[in-house]
Amino acid sequence: MKKIVLLFLILPFLGFSQNMNNEKLQEIYTSVSDSINGNLGGWQFFIKDVPMISITDTNHNRMRIISPIADSKTLNDELIKAALVANFHTALDVKYAVSDGVLWSVFIHPLKELSEHQVKDAVSQVYYANINFGTSFTSTSLSFPGSATNQAPEEKKEEKIEYKKS
Repeated sequence: MKKIVLLFLILPFLGFSQNMNNEKLQEIYTSVSDSINGNLGGWQFFIKDVPMISITDTNHNRMRIISPIADSKTLNDELIKAALVANFHTALDVKYAVSDGVLWSVFIHPLKELSEHQVKDAVSQVYYANINFGTSFTSTSLSFPGSATNQAPEEKKEEKIEYKKS
């Protein structure tokens, strides 16, 4: 009996890959952005004047959505520490990261396993982590429990991204 119950618990998760690909990503990015440039596997787009970039590697089943925030040389120790705390508590599925002298808001994930909803949510979180850097350091209205003392939630921007209809 235990084996039958276990089978019914596992069965819904077997063989139901999302099969996200570059063509579907391009459709999603086109539907949610104000403007978009690029080709399959590499796009630059804007959400409310915030630049976003998405890059995929289909050979390794990886993708990322990134948004530049600031020159990393302009960050003081307090901002760097607050970003690290946010990576644990309030940045949720995105992270703050530095590469090539730039502070980025970053979402990295296996490509094929993503659903359309997850991609739209990722775009939203990258956007909010960008605009909330230096204030609430949040990517959503959620926060993981714990001490997040370096943040200022009263300054949190909670506007809703309105995607254009496809």
